[in-house]
Amino acid sequence: MVLKLYGFTTSTCTLRVAVVLKEKNVPFEFVPVDVLKGAHKAPEFTTYQPFGQVPYIDDNGLILYESRAICRYIAAKYASQGTPLLPTDPTATAFFEQAASTETSNYDPFVSGLAWELKFVSWFGGKTDEARAKSLQSQLSAKLDAYNVILGKQKYLAGNDITLADLFHLPYGAVVLDIGLDEFSSRPNVARWWKDISSRASWEAVKGGI
Repeated sequence: MVLKLYGFTTSTCTLRVAVVLKEKNVPFEFVPVDVLKGAHKAPEFTTYQPFGQVPYIDDNGLILYESRAICRYIAAKYASQGTPLLPTDPTATAFFEQAASTETSNYDPFVSGLAWELKFVSWFGGKTDEARAKSLQSQLSAKLDAYNVILGKQKYLAGNDITLADLFHLPYGAVVLDIGLDEFSSRPNVARWWKDISSRASWEAVKGGI
């Protein structure tokens, strides 16, 4: 039975899973969930995802939600195919976990906040909080200064091999760039890294929507 990915076609978290599926050459069936009509809050959805959020997967009866957890599962289960995205050496694993934590703590809160304030809030009838958006952009700028230092010493965030931690950055980074906030190109090491990860065939295949 082919893996099923339940999500919204352009959802950032759904795309996070999709790019990893593509990178690992895992066939999957996309099952669209119309979040704009509230389908993710319907009982038939929350039976499998109790928080009413996309995405979740059904892998031959194994139900799993939270996009980063799904990505780790895919990378581990299909370790022998596609691009290796999870290290096995203890030291390399430690650096991967450090990089993954960096994305969660020092990147995602700011890019996801900006995406909400400057794009998604209007989808749900809200208005942009300009002060919050300005603060988030300032904080993101400071964080990317640190990224520039890290990426001046190595090719990717966990070392010289690409990992899930790098791919995790793609969906929200693309949204922020799309709305006209480019905090990447002025930092040469970040710009080089972003060009590398965002030009991968896996991302090209899904970035416009599944």
